[in-house]
Amino acid sequence: MNTDPTPPDMMRRRLFAAGCFGIGAATAGFLAATLRFLVPNVLYEPSRRFDVGAPSDFAPGSVTFLAERQLYVFNSVDGFYCISSVCTHLGCNVKRGGAGFECPCHGSRFDDNGQVVDGPAPKPLPWYALSLTPRKQLVVDLDQSVTPTFRLRA
Repeated sequence: MNTDPTPPDMMRRRLFAAGCFGIGAATAGFLAATLRFLVPNVLYEPSRRFDVGAPSDFAPGSVTFLAERQLYVFNSVDGFYCISSVCTHLGCNVKRGGAGFECPCHGSRFDDNGQVVDGPAPKPLPWYALSLTPRKQLVVDLDQSVTPTFRLRA
């Protein structure tokens, strides 16, 4: 004697519906993963090589602070060179002061070549390569460090 109140036909239909639901969910997951795969997983960052202007934009003997790039561009008698304005201690922006640079956050001081004179900064300020494009624009390359003796004659 069958004590189950649900007829066998109804059980089969529920099982069939559950199976269809499972197959539908798996198909939806597969399609979602496929569509996500088609979207590039790229982090768009600004280029680390960029123009800063024509050499004529920088007066002879000048020091120009490029706030948006956190750089100082120098036009000295010997040529052009570029120093980072990011303190090597905790990443504050150094300011020109006295005979070099001073960090307003923790008191690190650097000479005109970016070498540490005083304070908690562990390393000197980085120097970056400068070059000229065929259009006579100065280009800074943040991926290429240079020594403090580097000068670009434009």
